[in-house]
Amino acid sequence: MAVLSILTYPDERLKQAARPVETVDDQLRAFIADLEETMRAGPGGVGIAAPQVGDFRRIVIVDISSKPKHPNHGRLVLINPEILQWEGMAVGREGCMSVPDFTGNVIRAENIKLQALDEQGELKQYELAGFEARAVQHEVDHLDGLLFLDRLVSRRNDLFARKVYQK
Repeated sequence: MAVLSILTYPDERLKQAARPVETVDDQLRAFIADLEETMRAGPGGVGIAAPQVGDFRRIVIVDISSKPKHPNHGRLVLINPEILQWEGMAVGREGCMSVPDFTGNVIRAENIKLQALDEQGELKQYELAGFEARAVQHEVDHLDGLLFLDRLVSRRNDLFARKVYQK
């Protein structure tokens, strides 16, 4: 396993849309292990998308289990994720390993229904709420070449310099 280099804003590659994964095999699982190690090496990381490390396949990992106050599904590896339904909207503060110097207020759905392949290639469906739903939406945006900066409520009032980036 290896910690991979993370692309940071304003790298143009972060705007690139990812392509679907066609084969789930041992080589893909090895990449997922590296992607997860990269996420866990970052300060406070609860999610990562393959495009953040320059791999433009539709793969994200989300694990908010380190935030025990938030209900969650534990470690989620989502291959070719597709949001099927969403409801309710809420503003929340977001940060990103690819935008290390800022956080911002973003409107996201409070509840989503999602389907994706797992690391074994099995199609799964999830109902996600709150912080976990927000984290998944944030990571899925990376697959479409979007950063939280693209979804700020207001660039003038809702973008904040990060005071401390703690692990």
